[in-house]
Amino acid sequence: MPRGSALRGGLSLRVPRGEGQRLGGRRVPREDEKKKTPPFSTLLRDAAELVSARKGRLALGLALLLVNRLSGLVLPGTTKLLLDEVIGKGRRELLGWLVLAAAGATLLQAATSFTLSQVLGKAAQRSITEMRRKVQRHVGRLPVAYYDQTKTGVLLSRVMTDAEGIRNLVGTGLVEVTGGLLTAALALGILFYLNAKLTLIALAVLSLFGAVLLSAFRTLRPLFKERSKINAEVSGRLTESLSGIRVVKAYGAERREALVFSKGVHRLFRNVAKTMTGFAGVTAFSTLLLGVVGVAILWVGANDVLSGRMTLGSFFAFTLYLGLLVGPVVQIVSIGSQITEALAGLERIREIRNEPPEDAESQTREPLTRIEGSVEFEDVGFEYREGVPVLRDVSFLARPGTGTALVGPSGSGKSTLIGLVAAFYRPTSGRILVDGRDLAKLRLSDYRSQLAVVFQDTFLFDGTVLENIAYSRPDAPREVVLQAAAVARCDEFVEKLPEKYETLVGERGVRLSGGQRQRVAIARAVLADPRILILDEATSSLDSESEAAIQEGLADLMKGRTTFVIAHRLSTIRKADTILVLEGGRIIERGRHEELLARGGRYADLYTRQYGLEANLFLNPGESAESREEETPRAPAADAAIGELPLIGGERS
Repeated sequence: MPRGSALRGGLSLRVPRGEGQRLGGRRVPREDEKKKTPPFSTLLRDAAELVSARKGRLALGLALLLVNRLSGLVLPGTTKLLLDEVIGKGRRELLGWLVLAAAGATLLQAATSFTLSQVLGKAAQRSITEMRRKVQRHVGRLPVAYYDQTKTGVLLSRVMTDAEGIRNLVGTGLVEVTGGLLTAALALGILFYLNAKLTLIALAVLSLFGAVLLSAFRTLRPLFKERSKINAEVSGRLTESLSGIRVVKAYGAERREALVFSKGVHRLFRNVAKTMTGFAGVTAFSTLLLGVVGVAILWVGANDVLSGRMTLGSFFAFTLYLGLLVGPVVQIVSIGSQITEALAGLERIREIRNEPPEDAESQTREPLTRIEGSVEFEDVGFEYREGVPVLRDVSFLARPGTGTALVGPSGSGKSTLIGLVAAFYRPTSGRILVDGRDLAKLRLSDYRSQLAVVFQDTFLFDGTVLENIAYSRPDAPREVVLQAAAVARCDEFVEKLPEKYETLVGERGVRLSGGQRQRVAIARAVLADPRILILDEATSSLDSESEAAIQEGLADLMKGRTTFVIAHRLSTIRKADTILVLEGGRIIERGRHEELLARGGRYADLYTRQYGLEANLFLNPGESAESREEETPRAPAADAAIGELPLIGGERS
């Protein structure tokens, strides 16, 4: 798996659901917004592409079906000969041959039916597998802004559920329809030969049925599309509630979630009920029309037999061949619903495949070899919503091997700036230079391969400790992976696990503590050997003991690398080479810790307030901070140790 995918989705820079996001000047719509429906001709091209990919097996299936249907014509023909020749004229010598012909045709039908299901069934499953792979690859290449606005359940439905429907295009469905039409054409020719007047009566009624059927499918196709959307929403909400089961139980929200789910599945039920009502109406109408055909044939045919214009055998054969004409038409009702559902799934898949991937221009961009690590912002501005800037005129230079800390109140633009450094977003204005080259013109995969991120909310996959560390470099030898683990101090807790590095961590790493998960994330970043490192609140949720241990691993990781740090605990960034203070999307102060404190500006205000808050966290009622300072050291030992660590690459000063 490409290393870029390890970073994708980590920085989830959310905007309100009511708005879309902008990426490089292009607005990314919300999933629940009405999107432009792909033209029906586009869906037909997609369907033709699927059919063309399996044309060999489909041709074989069609040939088998032709043999199967031709065999089915034998029995009505033998019936006519039986009535007119054997019984009517007493030609007993034909009876044995007629029985053998009927038995042989029946056996041939059975053999071709079995082979047909094997050939087309496997072709359908291969097509489903390839479609899922194709859609998953495309989804994985979409920009982070798209993920921010699209529920996981929706994407899961596109990959798994919608792809399932194509079985009816490359499986038995399309071939059955084609074979049915072919059978109907052959039967129609025989019917005209037997009695043209009766055939024209049947065709007139069936033409009316075809018009009604076409109108019904046009009405029902949007219902199938809506069903896919509802199913995706219900699945997404269920996924969220199961993932957040601890929050659900902590607030006693089981009944509330059950109610939300019940409303969702009831919407799904109403949609299915409408679809069933539509097809029930079509089926009832087809039954009525077939009854009309039967009554007309009975009246006209019986009169022709009585008047001598038609033999009894011909009339009996006509009714059997009429069944071969009408049967495929009725079959279209059931198979047509499946093909309609498949086209609705293709429409949803086409919508997501129309979304341009973030690396769409990679072939025209400049390749990037190993970089030094210089990152420069030149008058960078960024907007999630058009006309509402999040960053304004941001300019700074981070030299190779230095560390830049970002501080400021919530909503000041820190995470957005980090997202731009990680190339999750493109600037709305200005440009970002990497080693003096415009990032927008560089190949994204080359840049991401030299980038690593350690997030506050560490994500681990449901695998072993070793597999999670090796995620950044799956081809790395085991010895190299273990060295990275040692740098991150993972060996200190792994040795206590029952199966050491082969221990399963569980979904999202639930079997490990917060500090252990964070060490695994640091080891993953060490193994990546990046030139640019991003630390997004990497230790803010840990206790002092765990943080002190992890800071040692971070100190080793950051040596010689260009590092960007977001930290609300200002005591952890005192050794940064440059501190950028953001407010309202602008850099209002910059400098080192001592310089900014001496300046007495916004940074000094933030630092003083935070120190005062930390100093008062554990005061007893009536106790002052001054009296506590007389009894205890001014700063906790862990924070003091952290402040002395070389957090940003280089030696202690």
